[in-house]
Amino acid sequence: MHKSDFDLDYQNQNIESKIIAAFERIAQAFRVLLWQESKVSGLSPIQIQILIFIRHHDAEKCKVSYLANEFNMTKATISDAIKVLEEKELISKVVEKNDIRSYVIKLTNKGKTITNRTALFTTEIRNPIDKLSTNDKTGLLLNLLDIIKHLNQTGVITVQRMCLTCSHHQNTKKQTHFCKLLNQQLLVNDLRVDCPEHQLQTV
Repeated sequence: MHKSDFDLDYQNQNIESKIIAAFERIAQAFRVLLWQESKVSGLSPIQIQILIFIRHHDAEKCKVSYLANEFNMTKATISDAIKVLEEKELISKVVEKNDIRSYVIKLTNKGKTITNRTALFTTEIRNPIDKLSTNDKTGLLLNLLDIIKHLNQTGVITVQRMCLTCSHHQNTKKQTHFCKLLNQQLLVNDLRVDCPEHQLQTV
């Protein structure tokens, strides 16, 4: 039976377990940095994440149902967060013409100002990455994309918009990527984690 990756005797003898433990520390760093920003802005972590998401995605993705899937939360939880953001005048709701029950969430000017600042909460994680060599960065990106693809395929992560899960993506040779939408070969550096033109692969 596979032992826990957090069993130190086992972990110290297995590089795979050390990598998993390292991921856990990085995940903890994200939570800490987000909570620090939360204290400064007076917003909850999910409210900050919603603002950042809306700032950088098109209108079709800025709806309660999509946000619920994106953050793996209930519509009620997202709606509560949206209500607070609206009360703080950071977002506005634009009712759709074809369905008055549906609305798109947009940032107000005040919301854009706050979001532009809060979106920088990852700076301390970015700094050591900036110092990596180009080869190390491309290798790290490709390995992370493979891990995310696996987590998506097994249902751990429900929403993904990266090249490796896109119907436009094609592997022509080992480690060679091609985008059928752009009709061009992609280098590892060109692979996207979040692409606006993403279309989920169908089996």
